[in-house]
Amino acid sequence: KDKTVFHEKDERFDIDVYKSKSKKYVIIHSENRNSTEHLILDANNPFSEYKVFQKRKEGLKYAIKHFEGKFYVLTNYKASNFRLMETFENKTELDNWREVMAYKTDESILDVEVFKDYIAVIGEKEGLTRINILDLKNSTSHYLKFEEEVYYAWIDMLKGRFSKHFNFESEWLRVEYSSLTAPSSIYEYNMRTREKRILKKTEVENFASSSYESKRLYAITKDNKKVPLSLVYKKGLKLNGKNPLLLIGYGAYGGGEYLGFYRNEISLLDRGFVFAIAHVRGGGEMGSEWYEDGKLLNKENTFTDFIACAEHLIKEGYTEPKKLFAQGGSMGGLLMGAIVNMRPDLFKGIIANVPVVDVVTNMFKDESEFDELGNPNQQRYYDYMLSYSPYDNVDAKNYPTMLVTTGMYDNYWEAAKWVAKLKELKTNSNYILLSINLNAGHYGSSGRFEALKGTALEYAFLLQMLGIRE
Repeated sequence: KDKTVFHEKDERFDIDVYKSKSKKYVIIHSENRNSTEHLILDANNPFSEYKVFQKRKEGLKYAIKHFEGKFYVLTNYKASNFRLMETFENKTELDNWREVMAYKTDESILDVEVFKDYIAVIGEKEGLTRINILDLKNSTSHYLKFEEEVYYAWIDMLKGRFSKHFNFESEWLRVEYSSLTAPSSIYEYNMRTREKRILKKTEVENFASSSYESKRLYAITKDNKKVPLSLVYKKGLKLNGKNPLLLIGYGAYGGGEYLGFYRNEISLLDRGFVFAIAHVRGGGEMGSEWYEDGKLLNKENTFTDFIACAEHLIKEGYTEPKKLFAQGGSMGGLLMGAIVNMRPDLFKGIIANVPVVDVVTNMFKDESEFDELGNPNQQRYYDYMLSYSPYDNVDAKNYPTMLVTTGMYDNYWEAAKWVAKLKELKTNSNYILLSINLNAGHYGSSGRFEALKGTALEYAFLLQMLGIRE
């Protein structure tokens, strides 16, 4: 008969089961936004009992990798940006963990890959991925070199956490690389000789990377924070303040904006657009403090950061308010709703996809979001959320033209009533458009071509407002 070996009673936790790369352990991984717990089982004794690696504690997060009698532990223990530690497999509790790689306040550690003689450490600094190779034989380290200002690089993985590096003895590391001007490629890197060999390049028809340019800028906020901006555009761009520009942002859950290749945006770039990404607080690109500074009672920093980025792009001559567009989805839709209330004069048009705009009502319904935005049953959180909630702060003023998209299997009513209130109170003749996809949920329609129809609608919206017919 089937036997229950683990039951996660706390609905805030997600769980999965996997085998360690060494194949010695079966691991049950249980995690929510603020804590982690692993249970380990000797794979050669499947009917033995699971052992708790380190009991869950509020605020403690960790990931484990097994190799030759020890576990490497990636953890935020006394290290908000995470650090690498190790412990013997028969002494897994926190008190036995010992540091392998010193904690850095200006660089986050995101993941590690373990080999017999090397550890590959994926980090992030100023919103850019860094891959550090630790040589276990001679205790040295070096970083992989990337030539572009803006790029995406990652150790090639299978389904996220599962490694494609099955051979412990290997000195070859498989890396995925992409950038705002270069489609994805997979190459192998020799951690001893530093040789590279390309395995696969994604080909994009009628596209030449050499025709485009990417750049990194920094906007300065009122509280003197440097907010990274990543840009891509056609070479030969004139900084005359006349270019159409699409600025996107998200800023939630400690996530980072993708800095790889955006195939669809070629259509805009070839029509003279600048495509820009604002790495605002609430995301994790600049470390854990960057995330903490954009959540709960600091959420308004997400919105003011985005506005500072828009103002900086105008100041530097990349665009002007008559040609500046902004886009965000889900919690990025919350960002769109907030900035359009705060600075409607700054934008020509706004695209808000599946937006979270009735914040207080949402929070009363969904306790799983309390860690991100706060508990509205507590007065200070209630008042703070109410102060920026897009729906609750719609006012009689001139709003830019807006396209709001949602799906029938998402909270479509939230977007619908927001649009209705905007139409009722706005004081100009700009359109507020609502599109409800009857076959879509929060992540849009399934199928590549259905998703492209949504993109086509958004681009038609942008081009129509600029009078671009071809």
